[in-house]
Amino acid sequence: MSDGKDFIAEASSNARQAPVRVAFVTRRTSPAVKTRDEDLVMTYPEVFFRAAVAVMSVAIVLVWIALLFNAPLEGLADPMHTPNPAKAPWYFLGLQELLHYFPPVFAGVLIPGMVVMALIIIPYFNINIQAEGLWLRDRKRRLRIFAAVVTVLVVFLAVFEVWVALAPTVVIVALMLWAAYSAAHPETKRRIPAKPVSFWIMTWFLAEAITLTAVGTFFRGPGWSWVWPWR
Repeated sequence: MSDGKDFIAEASSNARQAPVRVAFVTRRTSPAVKTRDEDLVMTYPEVFFRAAVAVMSVAIVLVWIALLFNAPLEGLADPMHTPNPAKAPWYFLGLQELLHYFPPVFAGVLIPGMVVMALIIIPYFNINIQAEGLWLRDRKRRLRIFAAVVTVLVVFLAVFEVWVALAPTVVIVALMLWAAYSAAHPETKRRIPAKPVSFWIMTWFLAEAITLTAVGTFFRGPGWSWVWPWR
């Protein structure tokens, strides 16, 4: 009862004659509501539980690997005899490989520092926030900038003869050029051309890190010379 008006629950199919309706939901029934899938999900609990399951799964796999396989440890350290080659842990072999080509300050301080700064700054790029494809707008201007950056990087690596780092760079550059070509032809698939610049930078960084680590692990012998794994 409100303002002298009585609200009566009744069955009606005419929304104009009965604009105010009351729906009764009984047990074992549910109202039919039209919904659509949203592009975003809540951080808690959906993403939190997914991350927790992923962390626990990885932990279980690592524990089983540790139980089934022994760590490849060498003998007791001898201060009178330094092993040749003296290799760092696998997660530092990429930096140790860079020390083979560059001075210690450059390979051990400047390059890691610039990588960390890039990982901090890249998320604040407008193009990354908008998740816009690198080649979907101003393609010619961006191709000119891309050509200048790639030329400087390739010349820099070639001068220091860092062929190990140059190989994955050439592969990523080829993929980016293919994405630029695909963006200019609407009939091709748009999945790769729609990737933002942050995707390409991170892909190049991961390719370099994996390549340098693999070379330092399997292809370096006494005196940090190049050896083939099967020898």
